[in-house]
Amino acid sequence: MTFIGSFAQDIIHCAIATSEGAIIIELYPKTAPITVANFMKYVDSKAYDGSSFFRVCTPENEAQRAIKIEVIQGGNIDETAVLVPIKIETTKDTGIKHVDGAISMARGAPNSATSSFFICIGDQPELDFGGKRNPDGFGFAAFGKVIEGMEVVKQIQTGSNTNQRLDTPIKIVTVTRI
Repeated sequence: MTFIGSFAQDIIHCAIATSEGAIIIELYPKTAPITVANFMKYVDSKAYDGSSFFRVCTPENEAQRAIKIEVIQGGNIDETAVLVPIKIETTKDTGIKHVDGAISMARGAPNSATSSFFICIGDQPELDFGGKRNPDGFGFAAFGKVIEGMEVVKQIQTGSNTNQRLDTPIKIVTVTRI
């Protein structure tokens, strides 16, 4: 994986236990402090427990889009547990690129990310600052990467879906610090 920036820092490791298997991620709090702190608030409060991976972007369901991506998206939590949206830490600021296995926050407008996150399958430069997937050009806030379990990520992506929504969402049993 190619990341730009210094990663000689404290790294946080988390396990995402799903109904399909475990995904182990590492997060970079010194490089993306706002985004990692936000994600960890959801982890520590157990807000992700019982949520799901609910959306997949595949070559088939992205065929009609001008800018195609491959990701799985999860973190749909109970409305009452949603925190205040965070300021976007762009890839221009952090140097953490949307490469294979990168974990990033989903968002609509800049500074609107809350709980929903996604994992990249293959390199996704159009999700970086200046990329064309989001018309505002800010891209998305990558904040870590998968270090084990990409086979689980890829298995989730193959699920039957309608308009990118998994017909049977994949349960996130728990997300914990390890």
